[in-house]
Amino acid sequence: MQSEYQKNSLTLYDAIAMGTGVMIGAGILALTGQIAELAGPYFPFAFVSGAIVTAFSAYTYVKMSNAFPSAGGIGMILQKAYGPTTVTAGAALLMALSMVINESLVARTFASYLLRGFDLAASGWPIPAISVAVILFAWIVNASGNRSVGLFSTIMAILKVCGIALFGFAALWAGGFSFEATGEGSGLGGITGFVASTALAILAFKGFTTITNSGAEITDPHRNVGRAIVAAIVICILVYLLVAFAIGSSLPLEKIVEAKDYSLAEAARPALGRIGFYLTVALALVATASGLIASMFAVSRMLAMLTEMKLVPHSHFGMPGVIRDHTLVYTVVVAALLAVFFDLSQIASLGAFFYLVMDIIIHWGVFRHLRDDIGARGWIMLTAIGLDAIVLIAFAVLKWQQDPSIVAYALAGICVVFVFVRIFLHFNPPNEAKHEMG
Repeated sequence: MQSEYQKNSLTLYDAIAMGTGVMIGAGILALTGQIAELAGPYFPFAFVSGAIVTAFSAYTYVKMSNAFPSAGGIGMILQKAYGPTTVTAGAALLMALSMVINESLVARTFASYLLRGFDLAASGWPIPAISVAVILFAWIVNASGNRSVGLFSTIMAILKVCGIALFGFAALWAGGFSFEATGEGSGLGGITGFVASTALAILAFKGFTTITNSGAEITDPHRNVGRAIVAAIVICILVYLLVAFAIGSSLPLEKIVEAKDYSLAEAARPALGRIGFYLTVALALVATASGLIASMFAVSRMLAMLTEMKLVPHSHFGMPGVIRDHTLVYTVVVAALLAVFFDLSQIASLGAFFYLVMDIIIHWGVFRHLRDDIGARGWIMLTAIGLDAIVLIAFAVLKWQQDPSIVAYALAGICVVFVFVRIFLHFNPPNEAKHEMG
């Protein structure tokens, strides 16, 4: 088996575009209403708390990626921290699953906005049908090669950042710079609801790992991977705050929660009129589609690396091409199944649980075994672990009160992943203690 990684095929701007593409596609469009439901009228500041947690978290990834840029970077970090072990394989699969979950989240968001654009109810069988269709479109773009993904991501990132920022300014102007999102959204709110909402806000930023997972294909990766991560996070927090306040200036809190799957479009209607509504829907479709493409690009690379490290099983199933082509197909199939069987709230919750657990495992491994090698400050990584743990516990407690089944699904999923890779590695021990991809 062999894989093909096209070094220097993604520029710094391509990398920033991919990161912002994933973040904005999943963040402000898919999660604003859900964050408002948990955090209450202070929901714009949940994005700030999410950015703070992400900043501490990103430190580990930046230091590791600058030292060891790699295609499938999350797998590389775990392998260097823990070796070819069950922890490495299990945590990497949790990351891959959280990214695939993100793809199904974005696909269902695309479907919700498309249906609202035709004044149809965002419910019923059209949601999964449209979701699967846009996932297949993203697969076609990815299958056409790196330059297609890089060029498409750059163009789409510029369009949606500028377009969403323009919406934000226009909505704030139309709303007289007043904040209408007061009152009670769901009876939650409070400090627990706010901390729990931070878990979803973190999902709005975790797209920076897309850049980490494409490290070996970025020009001058020892410098540009870290620069791209920082730039993408800064761009996104500015956009998120602008749009969150714009939505809050256009709609009362209960309306934001009611339209949580398509809150941006509903906020555009009173602020910008019918033409503004349709333009916002079009913008949302561009943002979600491009985010889906960028995420699919990154997760297929990480799965390919895990396959070549002999940490997960692999079968061609009669398909032609290299490993990366096969992992791209696996990604499409799992994302489509999730989009069919779970709703947006359940998908987002599963993604938050998987990502936060994986993130804690990464920080602990680097802190224990690699911080001296990469010149990292231990207190920053310990702070990242503490913040992740606080957010994870608050989110689990609140979700247990709301929907205990989703907590059970998450726990079962995590256990199944680690048991699965433990059994696989027992019967198929890796041949090499170390494996790196340039």
